Amino acid sequence: MDLLFAIAVGLLFAASLYLILHRHLFKFIVGLMVFGLASNLYVFAIGRLTRQQSAIIPGNADVALEPFADPVPQALILTAIVIGFGLQAFAIVLVKRLYQVTSTDDIDDLNHTDRIDSTEN
Repeated sequence: MDLLFAIAVGLLFAASLYLILHRHLFKFIVGLMVFGLASNLYVFAIGRLTRQQSAIIPGNADVALEPFADPVPQALILTAIVIGFGLQAFAIVLVKRLYQVTSTDDIDDLNHTDRIDSTEN
């Protein structure tokens, strides 16, 4: 099962890299979203989550009893989700505004927008 999970995370990283390197900005944003998902799954895999017991310390013990779920990766994932959502929202608004101004989301066409604007003036 760990091998299957590692392969799935690797495929998500490969798909996100492909989308990030694409020339359309919408696919770039989708690539960032998939990259965030793959990173979160990678941290989950590193954290070795268990279904045995929570990380809550019982009232009659001084420390948590083994095996218990490590709360640090879970906290990191929650933080990464919030930061990733903020980054995605900002990127979507930025690309929307760029499309309104230039009428294109192709990166190759954006290289020529300065020359077109300067020749019209």
